[in-house]
Amino acid sequence: MRQSDLGLGRQPGPGAPSAGPAGPDPDPPPPATDSDPSAPAPTLGTWTPRTAGWQHDSTPRRNLLTSGAADQLAALIARAADAPAGLVHFVEGDRLRSYGGHGLSVPWEEVADVRLEDTLAGILISSGQTLAIEDLGADPRVPAGSPVHRAGLTGAYLGHPIRDDDGVIVGVCCALDSEPRRWTDAHVAAVTDAAHVANMLITEQLARLEIDRQHRFLDAVVDSLHDGVIACDADGRIVLANARMHKLWGSGPFPVDLDEAADAGLTDAHGNPLRREDFALYRALRGERLRDEEVMLQLRGQRTHHYLIDAQPILGSDGRTVGAVQAVQDVTRRKRAERFRTCELAVVTALATAASVEAAGPRVLEAVVGTLGWTHAELWLVDDAAAVVRSAASWHSPLWQADIEVPGELAYGTGLAGRAWQAGKPLWIRDVGRPQSLISPATAAASQLHTALAVPVRNGLETLGVLVAFADTIEDPEDELVALMSGISAQIAQFIERRLVEDLQRQLARSKSEYLALVGHELRTPLTSIAAYTELLRDADAEGLVKDGPRLLEVIDRNATQLRHIINELLELSALDTGHASVRLTPVDLAQIVRESVERTRDAVSGEPVTIVDELPEHLVLPGDRERLRQVVDNLLSNAVKYSPDGGEIRVTLRAAGRTAELAVSDTGIGVSQDEREKMFTGLYRTSRARDRAIPGSGLGLTLSRAVVQRHHGSIELSEHEGPGTTVLVRLPLNAR
Repeated sequence: MRQSDLGLGRQPGPGAPSAGPAGPDPDPPPPATDSDPSAPAPTLGTWTPRTAGWQHDSTPRRNLLTSGAADQLAALIARAADAPAGLVHFVEGDRLRSYGGHGLSVPWEEVADVRLEDTLAGILISSGQTLAIEDLGADPRVPAGSPVHRAGLTGAYLGHPIRDDDGVIVGVCCALDSEPRRWTDAHVAAVTDAAHVANMLITEQLARLEIDRQHRFLDAVVDSLHDGVIACDADGRIVLANARMHKLWGSGPFPVDLDEAADAGLTDAHGNPLRREDFALYRALRGERLRDEEVMLQLRGQRTHHYLIDAQPILGSDGRTVGAVQAVQDVTRRKRAERFRTCELAVVTALATAASVEAAGPRVLEAVVGTLGWTHAELWLVDDAAAVVRSAASWHSPLWQADIEVPGELAYGTGLAGRAWQAGKPLWIRDVGRPQSLISPATAAASQLHTALAVPVRNGLETLGVLVAFADTIEDPEDELVALMSGISAQIAQFIERRLVEDLQRQLARSKSEYLALVGHELRTPLTSIAAYTELLRDADAEGLVKDGPRLLEVIDRNATQLRHIINELLELSALDTGHASVRLTPVDLAQIVRESVERTRDAVSGEPVTIVDELPEHLVLPGDRERLRQVVDNLLSNAVKYSPDGGEIRVTLRAAGRTAELAVSDTGIGVSQDEREKMFTGLYRTSRARDRAIPGSGLGLTLSRAVVQRHHGSIELSEHEGPGTTVLVRLPLNAR
């Protein structure tokens, strides 16, 4: 019978034992590996265990025999049975898979994976006994679907089952010959011994597989934990750290032992370096058992993190400590949420007990800085008329030593607060020390601040102010912090609006009283005079009319004019407040308007002990209503003269300041007390000093002036004044809005 027909030749091929007198090759070369790119496609004559078929198979037993162990066992079987070829099979369900081969030249895929019922091994497994076939071509037991028939093979077969420690058949060892032959008892014994060897090898490999499986399960379980887990041996060397622990550690190199961890720059929340003895693992090595130990740690330059730590020693069979393990739970977010609630409560409390946002500002900012763990915070209020944000409050950590300079005001779109006002949305600046960070390089360098967050204080579409916080570290944007600051800003906006509503309610109540007083005094007085002098005229005779008539008519006319003036001012104020009065904004020269009003006032007070000094530019053009602005200037100058009954100096200045025009009218008269300043522009209010001195007036002048200025998108206030007297400051935008 030709060997080429059998496919099981006796010629020694690569890795095949020689059939000559010298016996089989004692050290067959190892099979090719997948690291060898020149290795030929696997066939039974040049078998390699790393075929494409089982490289992609995830069945654990494919890796039971490694490093050529299955091939070597197949070679031993062939030598022991004095046969040219040997095979090692494993049973996997209803399949028979080949794991080791020697001396075969048929394609590996022919025998690598076949149905158990189509194999001689299936007969062997069913009987549980050794199967010896002397002539494969003539034996009827060979299944019709066997690779023997498919490949047209002939020869002899000797197989023995491989059993595990429980006696269960897990595989088959077999010897193959290319020619029919009779198998001797020695051959059968040799294959049986090989099966025992395979059993021992399988047992060992199964044990390793089980250990590996348990390790994989343990690794998967430990890596799936939300807590970080780390363990060390008795010498402090790190032997285990799960994925969560690596993530908690950060991007730096993970330490190999406790000494290296101590050198990594870990500090507590106060910046004190952590010693090796302070580590929970080291304390556990000393026998401590820690439960829910609260620890605050940070790497240099990073935010403080809060952890709960459990740690305990690992004891050996003799009771000695062989290592330690700890579980680390990051509770930073929970702690932050608790601080957020505390911060919101502190802000609500501060706003509830404060009379103004300026008074509440420091406590609000202190709560913000403490909650964020940052360094400095500022509150700015928008002055829409002046197109600036003005500093209302600032606060920084008492531990911070660097100088933090806060300007008094910032123009619209300038600086961080001005840009946040312009943008109308939160701005997160990762590092104010970088170019184009909206903070001047000198300020950033002096303050040593880095990350900044600015959030507009908004009521609907209107920006009322800006809340700004700074950190001394570089931090990436966090939605939680932006949400917290936005919430606090909303509370501040509600507070401002509530105070405005309360002020309006007080003004309304006061206005009602003042209107009654006006009707009872300011209107009744001229009416009484008119009625009295009219009665005198009616009772006078012809001679009396000629003698006293002109004087009586002059008094009646003067009181009627005063009455008409008061009524006109009331109607004008009502029209301005309701928006019914027209204010036409056209380019006007405010300097010329002020100059003309000053000249008229000088003429009116000629001969009086009052001096008027003006500092006016040649021109100052802005959008305005000429007649309305003239009315404002006349009112201010009239008040300055009226409230300087003993004479003095009246100073009028006009200048451009940024994007606004500033008109200031100062006098050295009776002045206004601090607690009455805000009331001067509301309703018909007159100061107590004016009432005490019986200075005539209705109190409508400043109220009417404020209404006109507001219609010009400006502001009017009593500003700080040195010495006796008062300064009224009007700001008007230079550009149309």
